[in-house]
Amino acid sequence: MVTDGDALPAIRNPIPAAVGQAWVERLAASECPALTTRRRRREEQTGASHDPIVWVEARGANVVDADGNRYVDLTSGFGVAFVGHRHPEVVAAVKRQADRLLHALGDLHPSDVKIELLERLCALAPWPQARAMLSLSGADAVTAALKTAVMATGKTGVVAFEGSYHGLTYGPLAVSGFADRFRAPFQAQLQPDVHFATWPGDGVSIDAALRTLPEDWSGIGAVIVEPIQGRAGVRLPPSGFLQALQRSCEKNGALLIVDEIFTGLGRCGAWWRSVGDGVTPDVICVGKALGGGLPVSACIASDEVMRAWGAPDREAIHTGTFYGDPLGCAAALATIELIEREQLVDRAAARGDALAAALCAERLPGVLEVRHAGMMLGLQLETPMKALTLSRALLERGYLVLPAGTSADVLQLAPPVTVSDAQLGGFVASLQGVLEEP
Repeated sequence: MVTDGDALPAIRNPIPAAVGQAWVERLAASECPALTTRRRRREEQTGASHDPIVWVEARGANVVDADGNRYVDLTSGFGVAFVGHRHPEVVAAVKRQADRLLHALGDLHPSDVKIELLERLCALAPWPQARAMLSLSGADAVTAALKTAVMATGKTGVVAFEGSYHGLTYGPLAVSGFADRFRAPFQAQLQPDVHFATWPGDGVSIDAALRTLPEDWSGIGAVIVEPIQGRAGVRLPPSGFLQALQRSCEKNGALLIVDEIFTGLGRCGAWWRSVGDGVTPDVICVGKALGGGLPVSACIASDEVMRAWGAPDREAIHTGTFYGDPLGCAAALATIELIEREQLVDRAAARGDALAAALCAERLPGVLEVRHAGMMLGLQLETPMKALTLSRALLERGYLVLPAGTSADVLQLAPPVTVSDAQLGGFVASLQGVLEEP
């Protein structure tokens, strides 16, 4: 089943079959029971099995499960595999680094490759001079950004948006408006000074959304926003919204933090979606695609903003044992080099336009709208929970997609930019087929 990553699906066994089922049973006996319960709840909602497939291999846009079935991954592993799974150049860079150095002393005695990555990220930033803080996950990067805002402004309050998703660790969870149920059990331990404003669109104008911003900004140090709300259903704001937020921040002495964890590094047809929209944020969070498959993220800001951290004369007050680890840094450097050399930013823009046009041309039954920016697409469905049913039906045809939206009424697509035309064409045909089934 090993391929170059551009093969069509090959479903030869049940999903899951005996080998996969054995893994699933071991999973149910060892993982947090909440995750197993979630899958059972989805079975009740859709009437179909939601046992997971167990990945054993991936390359390009292909994934192979424990039962030998081959799939086309249109999720990029939650957006991580923008350059494709297990890209040979990323793998080679990691192997070279593994033969040389696995771990260093982080902020105390850093590795050479960490310094190189910091330099590359600062060179990509939209400010003449920039500084960056490395970490492991997107949520880590958001945490660093929220802390930076406090250091720079002296104010702890934050404006976020309904529908937003910034991660589930405590700092990011407090500013994630995707679902109250995520925050409710931990509310007493979360930062209380968060104001959730309305996201524009769906009949809500920019002016109407801006009127939901707080009247008193005396305690507000940051506005955090996704240029496109991903988990909420690929919700694109109207043109001019981010610029209006930037003006509000400038007027009120707050930092504009832009969460580019999903949208950045070319996914949406620009290095930074916000900058492509005409905005220069104060802070940018990046992750997912950065490591080409390895966990690495960064909080990047202008030199002026980052200087607020000062030069502590004691221990560092924000760091982590594995922040800037050599393997992740090597993978990130190789990924950035690939995106630049292969002009993958422009390719994502063109290929995303073509895929969206192909989907629209099919007049897919039950699909109300196709929203997209580059290789980030959301198919708005007319029926709540329908995305759960569709994602399982497409899995059985060999295509990995994700449900999105607070009502699971959006089918989210985020393919690797390396996905082949044949793979995309096969998906469009399969989607048409499952939508036409009674």
